Amino acid sequence: MQINLITGISGSGKSVALRAFEDAGYDCVDNLPVSLLENLISTLEKETCEQVAVAIDARRGQSIEYLPSILENLRKHHQVRIVFLNADTNTLIQRFSETRRRHPLSTNAKQSQSATLIEAIEKERNLLEPLRAQAHSIDTSNLPAHALRSWIQDLLKDKHVGLTVVFESFGFKKGVPSEADLVFDVRCLPNPHYDKVLRPLTGNDKPVKEFLEKIPEVMSMESDITQFINKWLPHYIADGRSYLTVAIGCTGGQHRSVYLVNRLSEHFRAQKDLMNLQLNFLDRHRELDSIAAARS
Repeated sequence: MQINLITGISGSGKSVALRAFEDAGYDCVDNLPVSLLENLISTLEKETCEQVAVAIDARRGQSIEYLPSILENLRKHHQVRIVFLNADTNTLIQRFSETRRRHPLSTNAKQSQSATLIEAIEKERNLLEPLRAQAHSIDTSNLPAHALRSWIQDLLKDKHVGLTVVFESFGFKKGVPSEADLVFDVRCLPNPHYDKVLRPLTGNDKPVKEFLEKIPEVMSMESDITQFINKWLPHYIADGRSYLTVAIGCTGGQHRSVYLVNRLSEHFRAQKDLMNLQLNFLDRHRELDSIAAARS
């Protein structure tokens, strides 16, 4: 059975992610108590269920600490993937303010004490940290719901075997993605933004590609990043990771970072068989995906 555990910080988009799994044909269960997870999987086994997505959060407090060991037992017989949704604290505060909802950990039922929203968010982060460390993490701070659904759909295409390398472009103006394992800053490279013809285009467009390809520093940066990843990929695989996010950042996440993510992805996809490593690849363009989602 393919078991997908959807978890993360309240307000980061777990409901959106779960609906994306449901739309893809998965059996979905929301807000399941940790103690019932193994019973649920046993029941679904008897019903010959092949794909399930379960959303679990930290609202039941300390019981979440038993989840890693439960998942380890489930991995003996099933494929288990954890999808962890996250967002920065300011974004979460804004979302709770807009929806006027209470944070699940804002009240201590035993002591009848109320925590501030920031205190509840930090408590939740601490409770869920052991899960985040072993999960495929998605930072939704600058990601509209449409874009998150699209990223989940791409994730479902992943073969879920070996290491999945995620190449993600972003703009430093909106912050570094929290899920990034490796971050490369390419703001030192010549910026197509200052060319009036190239400004409205992106790193996906031919004129921008031709502009950047003529610059020796761009080619040198690409070569250096490629060599670094080539050298350390086997070590990340040996570390037992399932996902490695390589984030490439420029100022606005529109030209240079997009171009280099595309180039790196093309290179490693072409070299996959020669490298003799079990690898899968996903491409993301945070700022471009956000704009496309807003327009759709």
